[in-house]
Amino acid sequence: MYSSALGATSGQTTAYGSRMFVYEVVGLSQNTDNDSLDYPIRRSGSVFITVPYGRMNQEMRRISRMGGRIVSIQPVDAETPLKSTSNGSSTAKVAQPQASNQTKKKRKSMTQAKTKIPTNIYRQKSPYVGKCIENYALVAEGGSGIVQHVTFDISGGDLHYLEGQSLAIIPPGTDAKGKPHKSRLYSIASTRHGDKVDDKTISLCVRQLEYEHPETKETVYGVCSTYLCNLEVGADVAMWGPVGKEMLLPDEEDANIIMLATGTGIAPFRSFLWRMFFENNPEYKFKGKSWLIFGVPYSANVLYKDQLEEIQTKYPDNFDLTYAISREQKNSEGGRMYIQHRVAEQAEKLWTMLQDPKTHLYMCGLKGMESGLEEGLRDFASKQGVEWPDFVKQLKKEHRWHVEVY
Repeated sequence: MYSSALGATSGQTTAYGSRMFVYEVVGLSQNTDNDSLDYPIRRSGSVFITVPYGRMNQEMRRISRMGGRIVSIQPVDAETPLKSTSNGSSTAKVAQPQASNQTKKKRKSMTQAKTKIPTNIYRQKSPYVGKCIENYALVAEGGSGIVQHVTFDISGGDLHYLEGQSLAIIPPGTDAKGKPHKSRLYSIASTRHGDKVDDKTISLCVRQLEYEHPETKETVYGVCSTYLCNLEVGADVAMWGPVGKEMLLPDEEDANIIMLATGTGIAPFRSFLWRMFFENNPEYKFKGKSWLIFGVPYSANVLYKDQLEEIQTKYPDNFDLTYAISREQKNSEGGRMYIQHRVAEQAEKLWTMLQDPKTHLYMCGLKGMESGLEEGLRDFASKQGVEWPDFVKQLKKEHRWHVEVY
């Protein structure tokens, strides 16, 4: 677990993992942000703070709040301890290891370091209780259904996550048999730093489930989705996780990302795109090409429409946006426009991108998306002398095929 008390003092000798870094900080002042630390903060001299790779951005902001300035950042190898200075001062110096040629070849830059995947920090039997701080509608007038963007404050615990993971929500109450309601999983719609980029929140994109009972013909509403869509700001919510490794965003900054989404399947891709284009991350600067093909019934159901089109306008070299609006657009045969029709229209461009080993393909949304993709690309692949099932098998082997459907 990450601890905020990370200062190094004279004579301390500690071993660190390969994904730890040391900040040399000057100018820290005592305030409410650091009163709980177990070492004094002085205006003079340097303080050395070890930071896990996944928490670097958060620690930078914390240091800034304390009035400090980072003068250097150094990776710490497992065999590299903090050593005190020879003059006996209370500050510490990071010994620079004499790495072998083999070690130098294997060492990756900060932006290329592999991120540790958090899973089940909290569990169903001992969930974290977050507080709803935001709940607003995403469907514009004229759209179908109810979809809400719900944000929770998680600053009181150690719940942290990565883009592409899911969160389990435990709805209150019991079912018809008197048993507690089962948990429901939702794709996380925010980046690892949260919508406010302060590492204190997590957001979901939730559609209220609504269907007709096959026997009674009565309208049935989903238990958990209805609970979340009607949640009031200030309400406590039991949650656990995070879970999932299938949909993670690659660490490589020059990766190409193809995203196919229907409805609330946009959630993980919102987290991807916000990390790529809206956050100013010192540890991640996206340099690749991303492409979202988004299927919805009406224009009013294009979730996060303004932000998606803002990205398209500001970053035309790095982001393409394609809509498949089934009730408003026609395919080449005059029928409704679905994702598979857009895929067929763009088959050559998609196929070319997929030949690049840096390209990853993601799908999230309704079941049947995989067959829709096959329908759109199978014939084109065949013309290239490639059998589609063999090609998919190869993508899976290379960990470039990512699917989450429901």
